Amino acid sequence: MAEDTLEISSASARRLYTAFESGFRGTHMAKNLEEIHPLAPLSPMNEVAGDGELIASRVSVDSKTAVCPRSSTKLRLINLERDEKKELRNGLLELSASTFEEFAQKVARDGNYDKAQTALSDFATWLDTREGDPFTAIVDGANVAFFGQNFAQGKFNYHQIQFVVDALEKMNEKPLVIIPYKYGQSHFFVHGASGERVKQFLNDEEKAILENLQQKGTLYRVPSMWLDDFFWMLASVSDQTRARDGADLDIAPGNADGKFSGARPMIMSNDQMRDHKLELISPRLFRRWYSCHIVNYSFTAFVDGESIDREIGFSPADTFSREIQGNSSPLIGGQGEGGTAWHFPVSDWELNERMCIRIPTS
Repeated sequence: MAEDTLEISSASARRLYTAFESGFRGTHMAKNLEEIHPLAPLSPMNEVAGDGELIASRVSVDSKTAVCPRSSTKLRLINLERDEKKELRNGLLELSASTFEEFAQKVARDGNYDKAQTALSDFATWLDTREGDPFTAIVDGANVAFFGQNFAQGKFNYHQIQFVVDALEKMNEKPLVIIPYKYGQSHFFVHGASGERVKQFLNDEEKAILENLQQKGTLYRVPSMWLDDFFWMLASVSDQTRARDGADLDIAPGNADGKFSGARPMIMSNDQMRDHKLELISPRLFRRWYSCHIVNYSFTAFVDGESIDREIGFSPADTFSREIQGNSSPLIGGQGEGGTAWHFPVSDWELNERMCIRIPTS
């Protein structure tokens, strides 16, 4: 089931509970399971279960520690395997080609069609063949530049991009900023706070930031007619063959360097990716990719080059995967294992809630 299904409904969770309650009724291990009305919702149960107790409970998993309060099980953040990354890369290339073709036909452009159509595969080749340190943090430049800029003087703010780049470099990360082509020009159109179309001109400070990023090899401008999303998504699953030289870029929790743990390259973006979930070839691949690679950020928005607070916070989109998984459940009263605890995401419950099932081993 875990291989075929990502989540269940609340009705299915209730049926699971009823099946265990009726099937184990009268046994000591199921003493805390009570019969509920078929239409009644399951109430959360977050008390620690005993070692020999059957668990069939709605639980709230701790978003920071990924620990289930009922079974004391730590849920995993399941990364993409090598073949899954390849499948996702191929899916992105196919999806981007079809998207480009639809857009080109819509706007009736045919000048450099063949050259532009290969832009994403050319980018993938560049990532695999470039020399130097491998990129460990991919910055969604447009998302960062427009963050919090929904006020009268708001704009595409290069100071915010520089702020995030500086923070990443202080963390010993190697950032690559990816932006749509037009934002690398001296002027371009943006939407104002009221939705009106406004022409923005870069000032000397902004031009200097842009030039510095380009000179350092820290900026990649996505060719026109392409969605920048495809580029930073692909960068996160690129092998970076020559630069990586076989090294594992992922960072383990509690590492000696004090670095932010998780998969590398990580994606610095607050994009909820709602536009891609229905289009990608495999919902499971997308969900695993999103859980492992997206890192959200938060800071006080800049007004031009000024900010009242120079603090920035980073947090993973998920600390555990949003898919069905089974993990060893520790014994509370001593060493050893108390069986396998299964956790089922439920589509119409809260994001961190799960249906927890554990049959004790003894």
